[in-house]
Amino acid sequence: MKSKIIIVDENDNVIGYKDRDAVKQEDIYRVSALWVANSQGEIMLARRALTKSHDPGKWGPAVAGTVEEGEDYRTNIIKEAEEELGLKNIALQEGSKERVSGKYNYFVKRYLVKIDKPETEFVINKDEVEEIKWFKREELKQEIQTNPDNFLKTTKKWIETL
Repeated sequence: MKSKIIIVDENDNVIGYKDRDAVKQEDIYRVSALWVANSQGEIMLARRALTKSHDPGKWGPAVAGTVEEGEDYRTNIIKEAEEELGLKNIALQEGSKERVSGKYNYFVKRYLVKIDKPETEFVINKDEVEEIKWFKREELKQEIQTNPDNFLKTTKKWIETL
């Protein structure tokens, strides 16, 4: 049986559950996102799998997931970090929560973790992530400026808050 995603109201209160394919544009759901940085000040981004229904092939946070029934933001991001990048026992730093409106409507809760290891040591789930890359902050800002369509729309704003 497939898990249902949590549907919330304008104040992030749970009002129901829906199958992913039944979610309408006006529905508001929950997303968790994990930003990964290292001690050199680099930020890891993940390029979404080309098979994803939302924004395939775009760069965004290292890990992200839609919160499902029986989860909260934290338990979701812990599960997603292991599923997408093979990360276990990570020391999460809690970040901000924000409402995003537009083509998709959701609350996103951000987390941050510092990890010092090369890209090759992460275990990538190719169903979720096409590739990962460490970016120097200035290189990333320039890349977003030059090729904004390669990134999730919210990436530029989030990078500036890290």
